Amino acid sequence: MSLDLPLVWAGIIAVAVLMYVLLDGFDLGIGILFPFAASPAERDVMMDSIAPVWDGNETWLVLGGGGLLAAFPFAYAALMPAMYLPIILMLLALILRGVAFEFRHHGRVRGKAFWTAAFAGGSVAATLAQGLVLGGFIQGVKLNGKGFAGGPFDWLTPYSLLVAVGLLAGYALLGATYLIWRTEGDLQVRARRWGWIAAGATAALLAVVSVATLFVHPRIAVRWGFDGAGFDLATLLLLLPIPLLGLAGLGIVVWGLRQAHHATSLIGAYLVFLSGYIGLAVGFFPNIVPYDLDFRAAANADNALALMLVGVVILLPAILGYTVWVYWLFRGKVGGDAGYH
Repeated sequence: MSLDLPLVWAGIIAVAVLMYVLLDGFDLGIGILFPFAASPAERDVMMDSIAPVWDGNETWLVLGGGGLLAAFPFAYAALMPAMYLPIILMLLALILRGVAFEFRHHGRVRGKAFWTAAFAGGSVAATLAQGLVLGGFIQGVKLNGKGFAGGPFDWLTPYSLLVAVGLLAGYALLGATYLIWRTEGDLQVRARRWGWIAAGATAALLAVVSVATLFVHPRIAVRWGFDGAGFDLATLLLLLPIPLLGLAGLGIVVWGLRQAHHATSLIGAYLVFLSGYIGLAVGFFPNIVPYDLDFRAAANADNALALMLVGVVILLPAILGYTVWVYWLFRGKVGGDAGYH
């Protein structure tokens, strides 16, 4: 029996994107929360908590984007011109954020203040750009055959702006819950307060985005059994575990925040994101460019996919192994004496 190579590669890219969101999400979330820290010393601890892992977390973005180009070139050729502006904004913001991360620790008073603002601004801009890309993706891309046939600002709609703000709240929740896990003392107390605010904002915006998504494209509504007048009960019951997973995640976040369990709230936040990710996949799969190009039609030739799969079989375990090793090596609480070099 031969492998279904397009399906295997669709799974690889889906996992890479999910890993990026879950891991770099708390990195960006810490940048979003940066302006609310009580002092430069607290910001130093916040940075030190992600210093060993932040650049490794972004490896998943490279794998997802590079994999899309190599495995599904027709999808890449359609999505890139459709999302050029927010993708360029995201990349520039990530570059600014990376430079600020390195330079902030070497700046004097004015320089440190500038790079602090650059790190926070880059984190917010990158998050909003990712939200605009996601919103533009969900609402669909106009195609003529396999080529992009829309305008340069099709992604800019009230719906995509709503998704961007929702992602900002979600990443702030990941950042706050990560800090609860990795820090202690006054900063951890402050992170719990940020977690409550971010959890409330995430829950409210997730509910609004979920309802709005049913109306953004008729195919999504059909997938969820909604015909404009009501839901098909059989379809709704089949898909009900997905939103229930998100509700369970929010419940775990709340319980973790109340009980001050250090890692529990982060696990709950991850379940919320996993629920949203699965829900989105239900809305457009097997389309890789919603809603007119499926992953098989967009895939590269099987011999090319097979050759690249050999490299991924070697590379992916190495990435996973390195990621686990780094998180294990730098486990435990980060205090004011951690230092970054």
